[in-house]
Formats: sequence, structure tokens, C-alpha cells
Amino acid sequence: MSEAPHSGSAVRTLAERVFQQLQEAIVRGELPPGSKITEPGLAQTYGISRGPLREAMRRLEAYRLIEREPHVGARVVKLSMRELLELFDVRESLESMAARLAARNMTAQEIKNLRDVLAAHERQEGMPPGEAYFQREGDLDFHYLIARGSHNRMLITILCDDLYYLVRLYRTQFSAKGARPQRAYLEHHRIVDAIEAGDEELAEMLMRRHVVASRQNVSERYAMALDESGEQGIVMPKE
Repeated sequence: MSEAPHSGSAVRTLAERVFQQLQEAIVRGELPPGSKITEPGLAQTYGISRGPLREAMRRLEAYRLIEREPHVGARVVKLSMRELLELFDVRESLESMAARLAARNMTAQEIKNLRDVLAAHERQEGMPPGEAYFQREGDLDFHYLIARGSHNRMLITILCDDLYYLVRLYRTQFSAKGARPQRAYLEHHRIVDAIEAGDEELAEMLMRRHVVASRQNVSERYAMALDESGEQGIVMPKE
């Protein structure tokens, strides 16, 4: 069944909706790493025309959630261990810088929003607290708010646009299990305390330690998953 013609704004709205649905499916592992995705299949699943779908897929590719291979087509991104750890190296530098700048520049209202986010995660019902905590997005994402609180436009662009969805993917698939979420939650509280106190050096140090601890956790879980599966790239760890 063909769709009625869309105006430019309607196409953009559809493309945004499909982008959000697809990125959520990728982040949660519903579209597994390395799996092939096709425009006809997605068009049928989401009931839209090729125009909005192609726009959504261009955004997914720009955010590094899908990759195109010659003669193969589009696949969900599948990071190697090296690529994943390189991402952590970038996070360690940029997010610790963001925490330092947040301690210098964050307003009282922005700090209150950070505390509200932590409280909301703690109260969330229907999911184990740690899992819920790691699956929030955008304005309900602690790291996202820290980056925006830096008030540095270039840093915000890199962390909230260029890297955000890829970071969220690994965080949901590797860090949302076991004891790590609760430890991370406590670490986040200490970071907010340092930011509220205006202690730039402490905020930077605590964020760096936080990212390093996450790196170690992901590295160990990744290695365990590879031992169990014998596969390369990101795989979902078994519980």
C-alpha cells in the first residue's frame, strides 16, 4: 500500500521517529551487533516510505550505530575490543574535562537537575535499579547533563552528538549488569558533590576514576563474553 506524499517537515518528523526507534533497538540489543538491516525490511516493519527511512539510516551511520559494507549493505555496528577501549580513552579525557568545566560553570539549577536525575533513577520501578539507571537517555542521562553543564560548545558537540549514541550502546550492553551500576551510582553522587562545591580538580579526578573503573568493567565482561562465544566484536554478556 503506497503512502500519501509527505511535506518536507512531515518527512523529517517521520525520519526522527524512525531514527529514535532504530537507535533504541540497537542500543538495547534488539537489533544485534553485526546483524544485517535492509531498507525493504525496515520499511515494512515501521510502515514508512523509503525517503524518511533513508534519512533515519543516514543519521544512524553518522552516529556510528550502523556501517555500510560494499556488496553487503548496512549492518549494526560491531566494535572490536581495541575500538571499544579507544572509545574509553576518548571518554576519559573529554568527560573528565567536562566535569572540571561543570564545576566552574554549572548553575545552581543545573546542579539541582543532576540531583533530580539521580533521585529519579533510584526511584524507578519496574526494572532492577541498576539496569534502569544505565538505560536512560538525553536529559535523563547523567553524563549527558555533565557535558552540557560544561558550557563548552565544542565539547558538548563531541560528547552529546558525535559520540553519545555509541557510548550509550556500550554502556547499556556491558555496564548495566552485575554490581557495577550501584558502584557507578555512588561515584556519580561524589562527582555531583565536587561540582556543587566548585572543586574543579576533584570533579575532574573523580570523573576520570569513574571512567577508568567503567573501562575495566567493560573489558572484563567483554573478555568473558568472547570466551563463552568464540566470536569477535561486541556480544551480549550472558548472565
